[in-house]
Amino acid sequence: MTVQYKISPSNLNSHLFDVSIHFQSEADKTYTLSLPAWLPGSYMIRDFAKNLIAINATDEQNNRLELHAIDKQTWQVTAKNKQTTLNYQVFAFDLSVRTAYLDNQRGFFNGSSTFLAIEELKEQACSLHISSPSDHSHWRVATGLPRSKNTAKYAFGEYYADDYAHLIDCPVAIGDFDSFEFEVEGVIHHMVFTSKHYGDRARISSDVSKLCQHHINLFGEVPFKEYWFITHLLADGFGGLEHKNSTILQASRFDLPNPNTPHELSDDYQAFLSLCSHEYFHAWNICRIKPKAFIPYQLDKESYTEQLWAYEGITSYYDDFSLFRAGIITFEAYLAILSKAATRVYRGKGELKQSVTQSSFYTWTKFYQQGPDAVNNIVSYYVKGSLIALWLDLTIREKSSGQYSLDHLMKELWIHFGRPNIGTQQEDFINIVNILCNEDISDDFKNLLNTAKRVELSELLSKVGVSFNTSKFKELNKMETTITTNYVPYIGAHYKPQSIGLKVSQVIEDSPAAKASLAVNDVIIAVDNMHATEKSIQQLANYLPENSEVICHYLRDDQLLTSTLQFTDSPLTGVTLSETDKALSQKWQVII
Repeated sequence: MTVQYKISPSNLNSHLFDVSIHFQSEADKTYTLSLPAWLPGSYMIRDFAKNLIAINATDEQNNRLELHAIDKQTWQVTAKNKQTTLNYQVFAFDLSVRTAYLDNQRGFFNGSSTFLAIEELKEQACSLHISSPSDHSHWRVATGLPRSKNTAKYAFGEYYADDYAHLIDCPVAIGDFDSFEFEVEGVIHHMVFTSKHYGDRARISSDVSKLCQHHINLFGEVPFKEYWFITHLLADGFGGLEHKNSTILQASRFDLPNPNTPHELSDDYQAFLSLCSHEYFHAWNICRIKPKAFIPYQLDKESYTEQLWAYEGITSYYDDFSLFRAGIITFEAYLAILSKAATRVYRGKGELKQSVTQSSFYTWTKFYQQGPDAVNNIVSYYVKGSLIALWLDLTIREKSSGQYSLDHLMKELWIHFGRPNIGTQQEDFINIVNILCNEDISDDFKNLLNTAKRVELSELLSKVGVSFNTSKFKELNKMETTITTNYVPYIGAHYKPQSIGLKVSQVIEDSPAAKASLAVNDVIIAVDNMHATEKSIQQLANYLPENSEVICHYLRDDQLLTSTLQFTDSPLTGVTLSETDKALSQKWQVII
Protein backbone atom coordinates (compact mmCIF):
# COMPACT_ATOMS: atom_id res chain seq x y z
CA MET A 1 0.00 0.00 0.00
CA THR A 2 1.52 3.29 -1.18
CA VAL A 3 0.74 6.81 -0.05
CA GLN A 4 0.35 8.82 -3.27
CA TYR A 5 1.53 12.42 -3.32
CA LYS A 6 1.05 14.81 -6.23
CA ILE A 7 2.46 18.32 -6.63
CA SER A 8 1.83 20.82 -9.39
CA PRO A 9 2.89 24.44 -9.90
CA SER A 10 -0.57 25.97 -10.03
CA ASN A 11 0.04 29.72 -10.14
CA LEU A 12 3.60 30.81 -10.84
CA ASN A 13 3.01 34.52 -10.29
CA SER A 14 1.19 33.88 -7.01
CA HIS A 15 3.90 31.41 -5.95
CA LEU A 16 1.47 28.55 -5.27
CA PHE A 17 1.95 24.79 -5.48
CA ASP A 18 -1.11 22.50 -5.52
CA VAL A 19 -0.57 19.36 -3.42
CA SER A 20 -2.78 16.31 -3.08
CA ILE A 21 -2.31 13.17 -0.98
CA HIS A 22 -4.29 10.01 -1.70
CA PHE A 23 -4.22 7.00 0.64
CA GLN A 24 -6.13 3.83 1.39
CA SER A 25 -7.98 4.23 4.64
CA GLU A 26 -10.09 2.26 7.07
CA ALA A 27 -13.66 3.39 7.63
CA ASP A 28 -14.16 5.20 10.96
CA LYS A 29 -10.43 5.27 11.67
CA THR A 30 -8.96 8.63 12.69
CA TYR A 31 -5.75 9.71 10.97
CA THR A 32 -3.34 12.37 12.21
CA LEU A 33 -1.82 14.77 9.68
CA SER A 34 1.23 16.87 10.48
CA LEU A 35 3.94 19.00 8.91
CA PRO A 36 7.46 19.26 10.36
CA ALA A 37 8.34 22.40 12.31
CA TRP A 38 12.03 22.18 11.30
CA LEU A 39 14.21 20.16 8.96
CA PRO A 40 17.42 18.21 9.64
CA GLY A 41 20.59 20.27 9.32
CA SER A 42 18.89 23.58 10.11
CA TYR A 43 18.29 23.74 13.84
CA MET A 44 15.57 26.33 14.28
CA ILE A 45 11.79 26.05 14.57
CA ARG A 46 10.48 27.41 11.27
CA ASP A 47 6.78 26.55 11.47
CA PHE A 48 6.43 25.49 7.84
CA ALA A 49 2.68 24.98 8.30
CA LYS A 50 2.17 28.75 8.19
CA ASN A 51 2.55 28.48 4.39
CA LEU A 52 -0.25 25.90 3.94
CA ILE A 53 -3.48 27.21 2.43
CA ALA A 54 -7.02 25.78 2.31
CA ILE A 55 -6.50 22.23 3.54
CA ASN A 56 -9.45 19.95 2.92
CA ALA A 57 -10.17 16.22 2.94
CA THR A 58 -12.60 14.12 0.90
CA ASP A 59 -13.65 10.48 0.74
CA GLU A 60 -13.81 8.24 -2.36
CA GLN A 61 -17.19 9.76 -3.36
CA ASN A 62 -15.61 13.21 -3.12
CA ASN A 63 -17.66 14.09 -0.05
CA ARG A 64 -16.02 16.61 2.26
CA LEU A 65 -14.59 15.23 5.52
CA GLU A 66 -14.22 17.34 8.63
CA LEU A 67 -10.67 18.29 9.65
CA HIS A 68 -9.95 19.02 13.30
CA ALA A 69 -7.00 21.28 14.08
CA ILE A 70 -4.94 19.94 17.00
CA ASP A 71 -2.21 22.57 17.03
CA LYS A 72 -0.43 24.91 14.62
CA GLN A 73 0.88 22.04 12.45
CA THR A 74 -1.37 19.05 13.24
CA TRP A 75 -4.85 17.99 12.12
CA GLN A 76 -7.03 14.90 12.45
CA VAL A 77 -9.52 13.42 10.01
CA THR A 78 -11.80 10.41 10.41
CA ALA A 79 -12.11 8.32 7.25
CA LYS A 80 -15.55 7.30 5.97
CA ASN A 81 -14.48 4.56 3.57
CA LYS A 82 -11.49 2.94 1.86
CA GLN A 83 -10.10 6.01 0.09
CA THR A 84 -9.21 9.42 1.51
CA THR A 85 -7.75 12.39 -0.32
CA LEU A 86 -6.18 15.56 1.06
CA ASN A 87 -5.83 18.75 -0.96
CA TYR A 88 -4.10 22.02 -0.11
CA GLN A 89 -1.85 24.72 -1.50
CA VAL A 90 1.63 25.80 -0.43
CA PHE A 91 2.73 29.42 -0.66
CA ALA A 92 6.32 29.15 -1.93
CA PHE A 93 8.33 32.34 -1.75
CA ASP A 94 11.52 31.53 0.16
CA LEU A 95 14.52 31.15 -2.12
CA SER A 96 16.71 29.70 0.62
CA VAL A 97 17.94 26.13 0.95
CA ARG A 98 15.26 25.24 3.50
CA THR A 99 11.70 25.83 2.33
CA ALA A 100 10.00 26.28 -1.07
CA TYR A 101 9.99 28.77 -3.92
CA LEU A 102 8.04 29.25 -7.14
CA ASP A 103 7.92 31.94 -9.81
CA ASN A 104 7.97 32.07 -13.61
CA GLN A 105 11.74 31.44 -13.63
CA ARG A 106 12.11 28.36 -11.42
CA GLY A 107 10.61 26.28 -8.65
CA PHE A 108 11.96 24.43 -5.64
CA PHE A 109 10.65 22.58 -2.61
CA ASN A 110 11.83 20.64 0.40
CA GLY A 111 9.36 17.92 1.27
CA SER A 112 9.57 18.84 4.95
CA SER A 113 7.95 22.20 4.22
CA THR A 114 5.56 20.87 1.58
CA PHE A 115 4.23 17.36 2.27
CA LEU A 116 1.95 16.53 5.17
CA ALA A 117 2.77 13.31 6.98
CA ILE A 118 0.05 10.80 7.78
CA GLU A 119 1.39 9.69 11.14
CA GLU A 120 -0.20 6.23 11.02
CA LEU A 121 1.30 5.59 7.56
CA LYS A 122 4.77 7.20 7.88
CA GLU A 123 6.54 3.86 7.42
CA GLN A 124 4.73 3.05 4.18
CA ALA A 125 6.20 3.56 0.72
CA CYS A 126 5.36 6.82 -1.04
CA SER A 127 4.98 7.83 -4.66
CA LEU A 128 5.29 11.41 -5.89
CA HIS A 129 3.92 12.67 -9.18
CA ILE A 130 5.53 15.97 -10.19
CA SER A 131 3.60 17.89 -12.85
CA SER A 132 5.01 20.57 -15.10
CA PRO A 133 3.52 24.06 -15.48
CA SER A 134 1.22 24.10 -18.50
CA ASP A 135 3.04 26.96 -20.22
CA HIS A 136 6.62 25.90 -19.38
CA SER A 137 7.05 22.64 -21.25
CA HIS A 138 10.84 23.18 -21.47
CA TRP A 139 11.27 22.98 -17.69
CA ARG A 140 12.98 19.94 -16.16
CA VAL A 141 13.25 18.22 -12.76
CA ALA A 142 16.33 17.70 -10.56
CA THR A 143 16.04 15.54 -7.45
CA GLY A 144 17.71 12.67 -5.65
CA LEU A 145 14.38 10.80 -5.43
CA PRO A 146 14.41 7.48 -7.32
CA ARG A 147 12.61 7.62 -10.65
CA SER A 148 9.96 5.17 -11.80
CA LYS A 149 10.75 3.04 -14.86
CA ASN A 150 8.63 5.30 -17.05
CA THR A 151 10.23 8.55 -15.89
CA ALA A 152 13.45 9.62 -17.57
CA LYS A 153 16.18 11.52 -15.74
CA TYR A 154 15.31 15.23 -15.45
CA ALA A 155 11.71 14.50 -16.53
CA PHE A 156 8.41 15.34 -14.89
CA GLY A 157 6.49 12.26 -13.87
CA GLU A 158 6.51 9.57 -11.22
CA TYR A 159 9.08 9.31 -8.40
CA TYR A 160 9.03 7.15 -5.30
CA ALA A 161 10.37 6.92 -1.76
CA ASP A 162 10.79 4.11 0.75
CA ASP A 163 8.82 6.01 3.38
CA TYR A 164 7.91 9.53 4.48
CA ALA A 165 11.40 10.22 5.91
CA HIS A 166 12.93 9.33 2.53
CA LEU A 167 10.37 11.49 0.70
CA ILE A 168 11.22 14.66 2.64
CA ASP A 169 14.99 14.06 2.50
CA CYS A 170 15.10 14.60 -1.28
CA PRO A 171 14.50 18.25 -2.28
CA VAL A 172 13.29 18.99 -5.80
CA ALA A 173 14.25 21.77 -8.22
CA ILE A 174 12.28 22.49 -11.38
CA GLY A 175 12.99 24.94 -14.16
CA ASP A 176 15.08 25.61 -17.23
CA PHE A 177 18.31 24.90 -15.40
CA ASP A 178 21.84 24.10 -16.53
CA SER A 179 23.06 20.61 -15.63
CA PHE A 180 26.10 18.47 -16.23
CA GLU A 181 27.47 15.26 -14.78
CA PHE A 182 30.73 13.66 -13.69
CA GLU A 183 31.57 10.21 -12.38
CA VAL A 184 33.50 9.30 -9.23
CA GLU A 185 34.02 5.66 -8.23
CA GLY A 186 31.36 4.60 -10.71
CA VAL A 187 28.77 6.95 -9.16
CA ILE A 188 27.17 9.64 -11.31
CA HIS A 189 27.26 13.08 -9.70
CA HIS A 190 24.89 15.74 -11.07
CA MET A 191 25.73 19.44 -10.97
CA VAL A 192 22.65 21.65 -11.38
CA PHE A 193 22.48 25.47 -11.44
CA THR A 194 18.94 26.75 -11.20
CA SER A 195 19.57 30.09 -12.91
CA LYS A 196 21.91 31.72 -15.39
CA HIS A 197 25.66 31.48 -14.86
CA TYR A 198 28.92 32.01 -16.74
CA GLY A 199 31.12 29.52 -14.89
CA ASP A 200 33.64 27.07 -16.33
CA ARG A 201 31.71 23.78 -16.29
CA ALA A 202 34.71 21.58 -17.03
CA ARG A 203 36.73 23.12 -14.22
CA ILE A 204 33.88 22.77 -11.74
CA SER A 205 33.55 19.09 -12.65
CA SER A 206 37.28 18.54 -12.28
CA ASP A 207 37.62 20.30 -8.94
CA VAL A 208 34.48 18.99 -7.27
CA SER A 209 35.22 15.43 -8.41
CA LYS A 210 38.61 15.64 -6.63
CA LEU A 211 36.84 16.61 -3.40
CA CYS A 212 34.32 13.80 -3.79
CA GLN A 213 37.14 11.33 -4.37
CA HIS A 214 38.91 12.53 -1.22
CA HIS A 215 35.84 11.99 0.96
CA ILE A 216 35.09 8.59 -0.56
CA ASN A 217 38.70 7.51 0.00
CA LEU A 218 38.52 8.69 3.60
CA PHE A 219 35.36 6.76 4.50
CA GLY A 220 36.17 3.82 2.24
CA GLU A 221 32.83 3.44 0.48
CA VAL A 222 30.00 5.29 -1.26
CA PRO A 223 26.65 5.09 0.58
CA PHE A 224 24.50 6.32 -2.33
CA LYS A 225 23.79 5.30 -5.94
CA GLU A 226 23.86 8.84 -7.32
CA TYR A 227 24.44 12.34 -5.96
CA TRP A 228 22.99 15.77 -6.77
CA PHE A 229 24.58 19.19 -6.22
CA ILE A 230 21.69 21.65 -6.75
CA THR A 231 22.69 25.31 -6.54
CA HIS A 232 20.51 28.42 -6.40
CA LEU A 233 22.54 31.22 -7.99
CA LEU A 234 21.67 34.73 -6.84
CA ALA A 235 23.19 38.18 -7.06
CA ASP A 236 24.41 37.63 -3.52
CA GLY A 237 24.05 34.56 -1.33
CA PHE A 238 25.86 31.72 0.41
CA GLY A 239 24.80 28.58 2.25
CA GLY A 240 24.02 24.92 2.00
CA LEU A 241 21.90 22.12 3.42
CA GLU A 242 22.82 18.46 3.39
CA HIS A 243 20.75 15.43 2.42
CA LYS A 244 21.61 11.74 2.06
CA ASN A 245 22.22 11.83 -1.69
CA SER A 246 21.99 15.52 -2.51
CA THR A 247 22.65 18.99 -1.29
CA ILE A 248 20.98 22.33 -1.89
CA LEU A 249 23.49 25.16 -2.18
CA GLN A 250 23.14 28.90 -2.48
CA ALA A 251 25.89 30.99 -4.06
CA SER A 252 26.49 34.25 -5.84
CA ARG A 253 26.38 34.07 -9.60
CA PHE A 254 30.02 35.08 -10.06
CA ASP A 255 31.40 32.78 -7.36
CA LEU A 256 31.93 30.23 -10.14
CA PRO A 257 35.28 30.03 -11.98
CA ASN A 258 35.89 32.39 -14.89
CA PRO A 259 36.53 30.43 -18.12
CA ASN A 260 38.70 33.34 -19.35
CA THR A 261 41.12 32.88 -16.44
CA PRO A 262 41.44 29.09 -16.16
CA HIS A 263 44.36 29.16 -13.71
CA GLU A 264 42.92 31.72 -11.32
CA LEU A 265 41.50 30.55 -7.99
CA SER A 266 39.47 33.44 -6.65
CA ASP A 267 38.48 33.65 -3.00
CA ASP A 268 34.82 33.35 -4.03
CA TYR A 269 35.35 30.18 -6.06
CA GLN A 270 37.45 28.71 -3.27
CA ALA A 271 34.57 29.39 -0.87
CA PHE A 272 32.14 27.68 -3.28
CA LEU A 273 34.37 24.59 -3.44
CA SER A 274 34.63 24.56 0.34
CA LEU A 275 30.83 24.66 0.51
CA CYS A 276 30.55 21.71 -1.88
CA SER A 277 33.14 19.85 0.18
CA HIS A 278 31.33 20.59 3.44
CA GLU A 279 27.90 19.41 2.31
CA TYR A 280 29.26 16.31 0.56
CA PHE A 281 31.13 15.28 3.73
CA HIS A 282 27.79 15.52 5.52
CA ALA A 283 26.49 12.63 3.39
CA TRP A 284 28.40 10.51 5.88
CA ASN A 285 28.82 12.78 8.91
CA ILE A 286 25.28 13.72 10.14
CA CYS A 287 23.13 12.22 7.37
CA ARG A 288 24.20 8.72 8.39
CA ILE A 289 26.57 9.02 11.37
CA LYS A 290 24.37 11.05 13.72
CA PRO A 291 23.56 11.67 17.39
CA LYS A 292 21.35 9.18 19.16
CA ALA A 293 18.86 12.01 19.78
CA PHE A 294 18.29 12.22 16.01
CA ILE A 295 17.28 8.56 15.52
CA PRO A 296 14.57 8.98 14.55
CA TYR A 297 14.23 12.72 13.97
CA GLN A 298 11.44 14.35 15.99
CA LEU A 299 10.52 17.15 13.62
CA ASP A 300 7.59 18.56 15.58
CA LYS A 301 9.78 20.10 18.30
CA GLU A 302 13.40 20.85 19.18
CA SER A 303 15.76 17.85 19.45
CA TYR A 304 18.62 18.62 21.79
CA THR A 305 22.16 17.27 21.49
CA GLU A 306 25.58 18.38 22.73
CA GLN A 307 27.33 16.78 19.75
CA LEU A 308 26.98 19.34 16.95
CA TRP A 309 30.61 20.37 17.58
CA ALA A 310 31.51 16.99 16.03
CA TYR A 311 29.03 16.95 13.19
CA GLU A 312 29.55 20.53 12.06
CA GLY A 313 32.99 21.15 13.57
CA ILE A 314 34.71 18.06 12.18
CA THR A 315 32.98 18.64 8.84
CA SER A 316 34.22 22.25 8.88
CA TYR A 317 37.74 21.01 9.56
CA TYR A 318 37.69 18.69 6.56
CA ASP A 319 35.92 21.03 4.12
CA ASP A 320 39.01 23.23 3.64
CA PHE A 321 41.64 20.64 4.57
CA SER A 322 40.41 18.46 1.71
CA LEU A 323 40.88 21.35 -0.74
CA PHE A 324 44.55 21.20 0.11
CA ARG A 325 44.75 17.40 0.18
CA ALA A 326 43.05 17.25 -3.23
CA GLY A 327 45.65 19.60 -4.71
CA ILE A 328 43.26 22.49 -5.33
CA ILE A 329 44.95 24.96 -2.95
CA THR A 330 48.50 25.22 -1.61
CA PHE A 331 49.49 24.45 1.95
CA GLU A 332 50.21 28.14 2.46
CA ALA A 333 46.66 28.96 1.34
CA TYR A 334 45.27 26.32 3.69
CA LEU A 335 47.18 27.77 6.63
CA ALA A 336 45.75 31.20 5.77
CA ILE A 337 42.21 29.73 5.96
CA LEU A 338 43.03 28.01 9.24
CA SER A 339 44.47 31.26 10.60
CA LYS A 340 41.17 33.03 9.89
CA ALA A 341 39.20 30.28 11.61
CA ALA A 342 41.34 30.53 14.74
CA THR A 343 41.09 34.32 14.65
CA ARG A 344 37.28 34.20 14.49
CA VAL A 345 37.29 32.22 17.72
CA TYR A 346 40.07 34.05 19.59
CA ARG A 347 39.15 37.68 18.78
CA GLY A 348 36.00 37.74 20.93
CA LYS A 349 35.28 36.60 24.48
CA GLY A 350 32.44 34.24 23.55
CA GLU A 351 34.66 31.14 23.68
CA LEU A 352 35.50 32.04 27.30
CA LYS A 353 31.81 32.19 28.23
CA GLN A 354 30.28 29.22 26.39
CA SER A 355 31.58 25.70 25.74
CA VAL A 356 31.07 23.92 22.41
CA THR A 357 28.69 21.44 24.05
CA GLN A 358 26.61 24.34 25.33
CA SER A 359 26.79 25.96 21.89
CA SER A 360 25.51 22.70 20.38
CA PHE A 361 22.71 22.32 22.92
CA TYR A 362 21.45 25.89 22.60
CA THR A 363 21.75 26.04 18.81
CA TRP A 364 17.97 26.47 18.55
CA THR A 365 18.13 29.96 20.01
CA LYS A 366 21.61 31.25 20.71
CA PHE A 367 23.29 30.10 17.47
CA TYR A 368 20.53 30.05 14.86
CA GLN A 369 18.95 33.22 16.21
CA GLN A 370 22.08 35.16 17.07
CA GLY A 371 21.75 38.50 18.75
CA PRO A 372 24.00 41.55 18.40
CA ASP A 373 26.07 40.23 21.33
CA ALA A 374 27.03 36.97 19.63
CA VAL A 375 30.75 37.68 19.06
CA ASN A 376 31.14 38.52 22.75
CA ASN A 377 28.95 35.96 24.48
CA ILE A 378 28.66 32.74 22.45
CA VAL A 379 31.00 30.51 20.46
CA SER A 380 30.36 28.78 17.13
CA TYR A 381 30.32 24.99 17.31
CA TYR A 382 31.25 25.12 13.63
CA VAL A 383 34.44 27.14 14.01
CA LYS A 384 35.61 26.16 17.48
CA GLY A 385 34.50 22.62 16.67
CA SER A 386 36.90 22.69 13.71
CA LEU A 387 39.74 23.73 16.05
CA ILE A 388 38.89 20.84 18.38
CA ALA A 389 38.94 18.57 15.30
CA LEU A 390 42.43 19.91 14.50
CA TRP A 391 43.46 19.27 18.12
CA LEU A 392 42.13 15.70 17.84
CA ASP A 393 43.88 15.07 14.52
CA LEU A 394 47.25 16.27 15.79
CA THR A 395 46.85 14.59 19.19
CA ILE A 396 45.95 11.21 17.70
CA ARG A 397 48.89 11.46 15.28
CA GLU A 398 51.28 12.31 18.10
CA LYS A 399 50.05 9.70 20.60
CA SER A 400 49.98 6.94 17.96
CA SER A 401 53.40 7.91 16.55
CA GLY A 402 51.81 8.68 13.19
CA GLN A 403 49.95 5.37 12.92
CA TYR A 404 46.46 6.87 13.27
CA SER A 405 44.72 10.22 12.71
CA LEU A 406 41.30 11.85 12.77
CA ASP A 407 40.68 9.98 9.50
CA HIS A 408 40.58 6.77 11.52
CA LEU A 409 38.09 8.21 13.98
CA MET A 410 35.76 9.00 11.09
CA LYS A 411 36.20 5.53 9.58
CA GLU A 412 35.43 3.89 12.93
CA LEU A 413 32.37 6.07 13.40
CA TRP A 414 31.18 5.12 9.91
CA ILE A 415 31.69 1.38 10.44
CA HIS A 416 30.20 1.13 13.94
CA PHE A 417 27.54 3.85 13.90
CA GLY A 418 26.84 5.24 10.41
CA ARG A 419 26.56 2.03 8.43
CA PRO A 420 24.34 0.21 10.98
CA ASN A 421 22.34 3.39 11.75
CA ILE A 422 23.19 3.49 15.46
CA GLY A 423 23.22 6.93 17.05
CA THR A 424 26.31 8.27 18.79
CA GLN A 425 26.77 9.60 22.29
CA GLN A 426 29.57 11.86 23.49
CA GLU A 427 31.35 8.93 25.15
CA ASP A 428 31.59 7.10 21.80
CA PHE A 429 33.93 9.78 20.43
CA ILE A 430 36.01 9.71 23.61
CA ASN A 431 36.29 5.91 23.67
CA ILE A 432 37.41 5.63 20.04
CA VAL A 433 39.96 8.45 20.46
CA ASN A 434 41.40 6.71 23.54
CA ILE A 435 41.83 3.50 21.56
CA LEU A 436 43.53 5.31 18.66
CA CYS A 437 45.84 7.16 21.08
CA ASN A 438 46.57 3.97 23.06
CA GLU A 439 46.20 6.26 26.06
CA ASP A 440 43.38 7.65 28.17
CA ILE A 441 43.04 11.32 27.20
CA SER A 442 39.44 11.55 28.43
CA ASP A 443 40.08 14.36 30.90
CA ASP A 444 41.77 16.62 28.34
CA PHE A 445 39.13 15.84 25.71
CA LYS A 446 36.16 16.42 28.05
CA ASN A 447 37.75 19.61 29.30
CA LEU A 448 37.88 20.99 25.74
CA LEU A 449 34.27 20.04 25.11
CA ASN A 450 32.65 21.04 28.37
CA THR A 451 34.51 24.12 29.55
CA ALA A 452 34.71 27.61 28.08
CA LYS A 453 38.43 27.70 27.42
CA ARG A 454 40.81 28.12 24.53
CA VAL A 455 42.07 25.24 22.44
CA GLU A 456 45.85 25.23 22.86
CA LEU A 457 47.34 24.37 19.48
CA SER A 458 50.80 25.95 19.46
CA GLU A 459 52.77 22.95 20.74
CA LEU A 460 50.87 20.41 18.65
CA LEU A 461 51.29 22.45 15.47
CA SER A 462 55.03 22.86 16.08
CA LYS A 463 55.37 19.07 15.94
CA VAL A 464 54.00 19.09 12.38
CA GLY A 465 56.21 21.96 11.22
CA VAL A 466 53.75 24.86 11.70
CA SER A 467 54.27 27.91 13.92
CA PHE A 468 51.36 29.46 15.80
CA ASN A 469 51.70 33.23 16.25
CA THR A 470 49.39 35.71 17.95
CA SER A 471 49.02 38.64 15.58
CA LYS A 472 47.53 42.04 14.95
CA PHE A 473 44.80 42.85 12.44
CA LYS A 474 46.07 44.32 9.16
CA GLU A 475 43.09 46.63 8.61
CA LEU A 476 40.14 47.96 10.58
CA ASN A 477 37.38 45.98 8.89
CA LYS A 478 39.24 42.81 7.88
CA MET A 479 40.08 39.43 9.41
CA GLU A 480 43.56 39.25 7.84
CA THR A 481 46.37 39.31 10.38
CA THR A 482 50.01 40.38 10.47
CA ILE A 483 52.99 39.58 12.67
CA THR A 484 54.49 42.94 13.61
CA THR A 485 55.59 45.06 16.55
CA ASN A 486 54.69 48.25 14.69
CA TYR A 487 51.57 50.25 15.47
CA VAL A 488 48.48 49.01 13.62
CA PRO A 489 45.28 51.05 14.16
CA TYR A 490 42.25 49.32 15.63
CA ILE A 491 38.73 50.23 16.78
CA GLY A 492 37.19 46.78 17.39
CA ALA A 493 34.17 47.12 15.13
CA HIS A 494 33.12 45.56 11.84
CA TYR A 495 30.80 47.34 9.43
CA LYS A 496 29.20 47.17 6.01
CA PRO A 497 29.16 50.03 3.50
CA GLN A 498 25.79 51.72 2.98
CA SER A 499 24.71 54.31 0.42
CA ILE A 500 25.63 56.83 3.10
CA GLY A 501 27.96 55.74 5.88
CA LEU A 502 28.93 52.41 7.43
CA LYS A 503 26.45 50.13 9.18
CA VAL A 504 27.97 48.47 12.26
CA SER A 505 27.63 44.67 12.28
CA GLN A 506 29.85 43.75 15.25
CA VAL A 507 31.33 45.54 18.24
CA ILE A 508 34.00 43.71 20.24
CA GLU A 509 33.56 43.92 24.01
CA ASP A 510 35.84 46.50 25.72
CA SER A 511 37.10 47.76 22.36
CA PRO A 512 37.47 51.44 21.41
CA ALA A 513 34.20 51.19 19.47
CA ALA A 514 32.40 49.83 22.54
CA LYS A 515 33.87 52.57 24.72
CA ALA A 516 32.64 55.10 22.14
CA SER A 517 29.10 53.72 22.72
CA LEU A 518 28.81 52.34 19.17
CA ALA A 519 26.34 49.46 18.82
CA VAL A 520 25.26 46.98 16.18
CA ASN A 521 23.05 48.60 13.50
CA ASP A 522 24.38 52.10 14.15
CA VAL A 523 25.35 53.87 10.91
CA ILE A 524 28.62 55.79 11.15
CA ILE A 525 28.15 58.96 9.11
CA ALA A 526 31.36 60.89 9.73
CA VAL A 527 34.67 60.46 11.55
CA ASP A 528 36.73 63.55 12.40
CA ASN A 529 34.07 65.52 10.45
CA MET A 530 34.82 63.59 7.24
CA HIS A 531 32.26 61.46 5.40
CA ALA A 532 32.75 57.88 6.61
CA THR A 533 33.48 55.27 3.94
CA GLU A 534 35.42 52.07 4.34
CA LYS A 535 38.33 53.68 2.49
CA SER A 536 38.25 57.05 4.25
CA ILE A 537 38.14 55.67 7.79
CA GLN A 538 41.06 53.36 7.01
CA GLN A 539 43.10 56.17 5.48
CA LEU A 540 42.39 58.41 8.46
CA ALA A 541 43.47 55.67 10.85
CA ASN A 542 46.71 55.15 8.93
CA TYR A 543 47.63 58.84 9.13
CA LEU A 544 46.78 59.56 12.75
CA PRO A 545 49.21 58.80 15.59
CA GLU A 546 48.48 56.03 18.08
CA ASN A 547 45.69 56.73 20.61
CA SER A 548 44.30 59.63 18.60
CA GLU A 549 40.78 60.65 19.56
CA VAL A 550 38.31 61.92 16.96
CA ILE A 551 34.67 62.95 16.87
CA CYS A 552 32.36 60.23 15.49
CA HIS A 553 28.90 61.09 14.17
CA TYR A 554 26.46 58.22 13.78
CA LEU A 555 22.78 57.47 13.33
CA ARG A 556 20.91 55.26 15.78
CA ASP A 557 17.45 54.74 14.38
CA ASP A 558 16.54 58.30 13.30
CA GLN A 559 18.70 60.17 15.81
CA LEU A 560 22.07 61.70 15.04
CA LEU A 561 24.47 61.00 17.91
CA THR A 562 28.05 62.02 18.65
CA SER A 563 30.84 60.36 20.61
CA THR A 564 34.61 60.27 20.86
CA LEU A 565 36.32 57.38 19.07
CA GLN A 566 39.92 56.43 19.81
CA PHE A 567 42.29 54.62 17.44
CA THR A 568 44.43 52.24 19.52
CA ASP A 569 47.08 49.68 18.66
CA SER A 570 45.61 46.36 17.50
CA PRO A 571 45.45 43.71 20.23
CA LEU A 572 47.20 40.37 19.67
CA THR A 573 43.92 38.50 19.25
CA GLY A 574 44.56 37.46 15.66
CA VAL A 575 46.32 34.26 14.63
CA THR A 576 48.92 33.68 11.91
CA LEU A 577 50.06 30.16 11.05
CA SER A 578 53.25 29.59 9.05
CA GLU A 579 55.04 26.52 7.77
CA THR A 580 58.46 26.07 9.40
CA ASP A 581 59.41 22.51 8.46
CA LYS A 582 58.17 21.06 5.16
CA ALA A 583 59.29 17.51 5.98
CA LEU A 584 57.23 17.52 9.18
CA SER A 585 54.16 19.22 7.69
CA GLN A 586 53.94 16.68 4.86
CA LYS A 587 53.22 13.96 7.43
CA TRP A 588 50.04 15.79 8.35
CA GLN A 589 48.81 16.14 4.80
CA VAL A 590 47.99 12.60 3.65
CA ILE A 591 45.21 10.15 4.43
CA ILE A 592 46.90 7.48 6.53
